[in-house]
Amino acid sequence: MGRLILLGRALEPSVRRSAPRAPWVEADRRWIARALAAAEARPTGGWFVVDATRSITAERPRRYVVSGRSLVVFRDRDGRVVAGPDRCPHMGARLSEGRLDCTGVICPWHGLSLGPERRGSWRPVITHDDGVLVWVRLDEPGEPPTARPVLPARPETFIDAVVRVEAHCDPSDVIGNRLDPWHGPILHPYAFGRLEVLELGDSHVIVRVAKWVVRPFAIEVDARFDSPERRTIVMTILAGEGQGSVVETHATPIEPGRTAIIEASLATSTRRGFRFALPLARLIRPFMERAARRLWVDDVRYAERLHELRKP
Repeated sequence: MGRLILLGRALEPSVRRSAPRAPWVEADRRWIARALAAAEARPTGGWFVVDATRSITAERPRRYVVSGRSLVVFRDRDGRVVAGPDRCPHMGARLSEGRLDCTGVICPWHGLSLGPERRGSWRPVITHDDGVLVWVRLDEPGEPPTARPVLPARPETFIDAVVRVEAHCDPSDVIGNRLDPWHGPILHPYAFGRLEVLELGDSHVIVRVAKWVVRPFAIEVDARFDSPERRTIVMTILAGEGQGSVVETHATPIEPGRTAIIEASLATSTRRGFRFALPLARLIRPFMERAARRLWVDDVRYAERLHELRKP
């Protein structure tokens, strides 16, 4: 790994019962399988993440496929998120190819206007905008509906960045990737200098990881990975620089063998100077998104390989 010099706040010394071993020895396949099974047993309330809040506008409608359903998603004149079938009830035109006005989405073929109210066979689905992400609720068998999605704890003030990538795999493959902390320094040597697993719970893991700033300088943090519902993994920084920051990884099925990965990074800090960074969020956000996308280039390959290995 080469030389590593730690910057920032020092963490309490960790206590290990044995000397660190090679990642391929440390990586516990049985624990990953158990943690994944525990995650998949958790209810979702029928909610699916669609995209970032800022990606859904009143300027144009957008098309998304969620769990096999083609949806048109847009904001109405009051700023509410509206989502419904991407099929005009008149003659079947794609509504996502239409335009928006003060009444809703206008069918590109014959001008039928559709908004938040049901019209004929066109029935909007329930949506939720949490200020960072937009969700839709699809009432599917085996997923008893809830009034709101299962949201993890978030910091009070933060700079958020959201990326959306697609992969040829299922949501469980994405969750399985996130429940394997041991691959970090090996698969992402440009991002992480070293990693130590501090705690393995029934369905959570706490790690100490050194993240490169500029080699040989790095910052060290303790982070917890947990799953609040079956399609989400949350990483929370417990100690070190950025304490309280959260990374939410949401895996939304598009269709069998295809998944949208929507990851929201909510960066915060207990340092006094953080308040001066908040007005610069628009300048900082692209750097956060670029770093997240780079990690997912490798992690998508990992998840897709898991999917291949599960094929008969």
